[in-house]
Amino acid sequence: MNLDQNKQNAIAFYKMAYEGNPRKAVELYTDGVYIQHNPDVADGTEGFIAFFERMQVEYPEKSIEFVRAVAEGDLVALHTHQVWPGNDEYVTMDFLRFDANGKICEHWDSIQQIPKASANHNTMY
Repeated sequence: MNLDQNKQNAIAFYKMAYEGNPRKAVELYTDGVYIQHNPDVADGTEGFIAFFERMQVEYPEKSIEFVRAVAEGDLVALHTHQVWPGNDEYVTMDFLRFDANGKICEHWDSIQQIPKASANHNTMY
């Protein structure tokens, strides 16, 4: 496994989908198998595509920053900062599993809205 390449591919895959071209992301970075663990997204590549196409239509002004990527074995973890309409900010952590051919085949995530106030002065990044 090429961990650096997997990190680059994970970021490119997620960014491409997030910015409105999930079908191309699926074509480039999967072999057609995509196991989805987010309960708000249907399983498989078509579920992934439908979700991100809908998000692009409903929220075209959303933005994403990739804060860090960590790779180990067949997994890449992405830590992102997302801004949605109304300046709603979210921290997300996505885990992508790669198959033996270096293609993304499985996804888990955790999403948390960044609160307006914090009990400490540290950021969530």
